[in-house]
Amino acid sequence: MKTSEENALPLSHQTIANTAEIAPVPVLSRSVALLFAIACGLAVANIYYAQPLLDALAHEFGITHSSVGIVITVTQICYALGLLLLVPLGDLLNRRRLITGQMLLSVLALILVSFAPTRTILLMGMAMVGLLAVVTQTLVAFASTLANPTERGQVVGLVTSGVVIGILLARTVAGVLTDLAGWRSVYLISAVLTLFMAVALLRVLPKNEPTSATLSYAQLLRSVITLFVQERILRIRAVLALLIFTAFSILWTSLVLPLSAPPFSLSHTAIGAFGLAGVAGALAAAQAGRLADQGLGQRTTGIALVVLLLSWLPIGYTEHSLFALTLGVILLDLAVQAVHVTNQSLIFNVRPEARSRLTAGYMIFYSIGSATGAITSTHMYTYAGWNGVCLLGAGVSALALIFWAVTRRST
Repeated sequence: MKTSEENALPLSHQTIANTAEIAPVPVLSRSVALLFAIACGLAVANIYYAQPLLDALAHEFGITHSSVGIVITVTQICYALGLLLLVPLGDLLNRRRLITGQMLLSVLALILVSFAPTRTILLMGMAMVGLLAVVTQTLVAFASTLANPTERGQVVGLVTSGVVIGILLARTVAGVLTDLAGWRSVYLISAVLTLFMAVALLRVLPKNEPTSATLSYAQLLRSVITLFVQERILRIRAVLALLIFTAFSILWTSLVLPLSAPPFSLSHTAIGAFGLAGVAGALAAAQAGRLADQGLGQRTTGIALVVLLLSWLPIGYTEHSLFALTLGVILLDLAVQAVHVTNQSLIFNVRPEARSRLTAGYMIFYSIGSATGAITSTHMYTYAGWNGVCLLGAGVSALALIFWAVTRRST
């Protein structure tokens, strides 16, 4: 019996035939796709720089370790709002102007964070950073639109790998810069780099106009909900995104706490360096899009979710072996990236004229998962230590595997 994911491909051809999305657009070159990936990585890194800095932020602003996860949670909640309110605009407005405009506003938000004098200003700045970082998803949807249909999964894999690598390298960069010049330098330097990237994108982005310009903004937002009602594959893949990124955030939000405490007492640079191990896994998983192009999306998802569950075994030995932690990080990031790339490759085939809205609906669940993992992991560490964190992560990963197994065939 064919799954709903496998049935999604013929649906896309039927949808194309019934819509006005026939306006020719430039095909995305490899070099521009790489620039998209770099821009995505730079933008999404802005909401993850804080994770290895939680202890420094807690100390400077007088926040307890059990509550400091609120910095991440506020950022992720506003990221979710941006997904709902801003990303769908990619199906309505000129995406070239939308992308560069959001990046320029991000520059201002990053400057606000870098000079924040109080906890309130810090949280306000982080909220703005989270809201505007959704430019990443507008770029992913735009790349999917510009890609050759036979290579869409590969392009999505490349651009999305930039997202995950940006998330992981954010920890390394933040750790190094904090040790060299303090945590504020992280956001100030990011503001400068974001400004340069906005100028670069303004020069190379095609002047493509979306085809749903007849929709009002209110209709556009309502259609996000309509897509959830109509598309089973979107609902299933969104729930998977919520679960895998809850597990992802459980690890990366709380990891700084045991590594910065005795007996390790690692520096911010050393803690951030574990992001390099995650990059290896993310790069290896970038080929998941190619497998999705070949109709192997379900098989890839199942294998990756098993790897995700198993990754918590070596992670559980963190307090005894940093090598075990490194192995676990590689496996976890490999699994999360593989499922994420597969998810996006499959849902983009459903409604070509609504890719920004599909991205918004899917990524809202991603953001909810990230926020949930951030706040629950720091509380769990306070009350049950690292073993409690690992049991929580393994439980969420097992739930993701069970959900996939139950929904993998059409009902």
